[in-house]
Amino acid sequence: MRVVIQRVSRASVEVESQIIGEISKGLMILVGMENTDSQEDIDWLCKKICGLRIFDDEDSVMNKSLIEVDGDILAISQFTLHARTKKGNRPSYINAAKPDISIPLYESFLLALERESGRKPQRGKFGAEMQVALVNDGPVTITIDSKNKE
Repeated sequence: MRVVIQRVSRASVEVESQIIGEISKGLMILVGMENTDSQEDIDWLCKKICGLRIFDDEDSVMNKSLIEVDGDILAISQFTLHARTKKGNRPSYINAAKPDISIPLYESFLLALERESGRKPQRGKFGAEMQVALVNDGPVTITIDSKNKE
């Protein structure tokens, strides 16, 4: 499982010109699933995400976690995070999990984020054409892949 985490002052996601998810201060997370991902990957990632000390403390030092700042979460599925670009100019998505695997993983990811953070995450609409808007605060952008824990 691969995630791109952005610290935001606000973020939203629209489907068919309707805002379906919106947050203020917190994390906007793009999440891509592979066929080999499991609940172990989800649990490890959610613990890592909620514990990341990437919010400023009183001295303007990144020293606080999402939980400590009572931040919001917007989590959006994005299979393109597993694009392979080695050959040619057209990305291959062969490593991205198909919907029968990725939908249950995405739902489990959202539940695990809620358990770990104590807040219900806002979400995108799986498989829909979405427009994502955000104000990256910092900017702070971090990528994490559960297959590269070391």
